Amino acid sequence: MTVPKEVAGGSGGRIAGKVAIVTGAGNGIGQATAIRFAAEGAMVVGADIDRDRIDKTVATITGAGHKGLAFVGDITEEDVAERLVAAANEAFGKVDILVNNVGVTLPGRIWELKAETWDFVLRTNLRSMFLCTRAVVPQMMERRSGRIINLSSGARRGTPWQAFYSGHTPYATTKAGVEGFTRNVSMELAEFNITVNAVAPGPIKTESSAHAHVRWADPNFRHSPLNLVPLGRAGTVEEIANAILFLASDESSYMTGAMLDVSGGR
Repeated sequence: MTVPKEVAGGSGGRIAGKVAIVTGAGNGIGQATAIRFAAEGAMVVGADIDRDRIDKTVATITGAGHKGLAFVGDITEEDVAERLVAAANEAFGKVDILVNNVGVTLPGRIWELKAETWDFVLRTNLRSMFLCTRAVVPQMMERRSGRIINLSSGARRGTPWQAFYSGHTPYATTKAGVEGFTRNVSMELAEFNITVNAVAPGPIKTESSAHAHVRWADPNFRHSPLNLVPLGRAGTVEEIANAILFLASDESSYMTGAMLDVSGGR
């Protein structure tokens, strides 16, 4: 993945001088967001549990002449989430933007799901969001400024191309939970001029969903998103990063508690 040409090498940008933490930045939407933020002038701390992946993301950022820091750890652990924020403060002096992107899904229909699978998905997708948000907001409250962007999904309403074939109810549940989390935390933090919004992608082409793209194109796959999404295609990680960037910028200053669907019309 490369830095967008229109802003590569520039000293300005829509979030110039801001410090951003992006979780799950080793691949997919998180990686695209971290790279786009850096190109738009932010100093980026990318967090991931996989060292090789996050090192590649940060190498792309620094190789383009921007500032980035890799953080490796499991942010579902309290001390790790706190160390992530501390590392950003130590490297860049503050945190202006938090993107809670890290997330997983695992297949399984409700009658065959193991409790361990349910717990793992909820812990990864919701506990990490809670811990990172809790760790970062005190300094934002003190400065009376901040942007928090959470990743939900169209799956919060159920996803036919998953549900009819392989379940994924824990994932859908967490993404509905993100909406409630976003709404309530936005009200808690409004008096401090901290905005809290969410982006809800539709079907997106990522490395982890590459195997699904072939199936989606199969004319016998009745519930393919290519049939159910009005625009007739999957989105790209760059299109989601664009929406996240908007919510991180001053252009969204009068938005909080919002769910921004980027889903091809579904």
